[in-house]
Amino acid sequence: MPDTKGPGAEQWVPARPSRSSLEKAVQECRGCDLYENATQAVMGEGPPDAPLMAVGEQPGDHEDLEGRPFVGPAGRLLASALADAEIDDGQVYRTNVVKHFRFSGTRGKQRIHKSPSRWQITACGPWLAAELAVVRPTGVLLLGGSAGKAVYGSSFRVGDARGRLMPWPDTGPAPDPPHVPDWVLATTHPSAVLRSRRREEDYAQLVEDLRVARDALEA
Repeated sequence: MPDTKGPGAEQWVPARPSRSSLEKAVQECRGCDLYENATQAVMGEGPPDAPLMAVGEQPGDHEDLEGRPFVGPAGRLLASALADAEIDDGQVYRTNVVKHFRFSGTRGKQRIHKSPSRWQITACGPWLAAELAVVRPTGVLLLGGSAGKAVYGSSFRVGDARGRLMPWPDTGPAPDPPHVPDWVLATTHPSAVLRSRRREEDYAQLVEDLRVARDALEA
């Protein structure tokens, strides 16, 4: 596990987390430097007992301004893909491995996304562990490489793992969560589909991966 350039989030995470206490406490987090430029922290959102937790990389420009996860174009595409995979929205809790938006410059009025560094992802890990403890999902859907690396380490590659059920790792960069899901499934991040020159094909593959999660939830 890499050393962080900050204290990490653990001291800000409530000892006995709940949905409301996490939403309040995350706004005070100074575990890494991303809070300095972000509008606010963005905690996960969804049913309190959702069987599926969808985990992305970080809030985007829209999410940072609204304070809610997956409300921008990638979030809308994810919602469409879940619907096409016949996964009810009431089954899904959406969150990110990093709770503050990292960006570099602007394009017009929109700030340009910049992926969080490995140490920032590590620093934010205790928040994801706390969300797992509160929501206690049956399965976790990892959206993209950053989410995968946060759980499995730097060698993780979406292309090698996508579309198949995997166990939560015994060891890895993520803190040991109080609740371990029954399975993990990795797929591409919806933003990658939006950027793709083969959007229809890549969208179809995303839906196919999500159907694996649907079948696992119904098993």
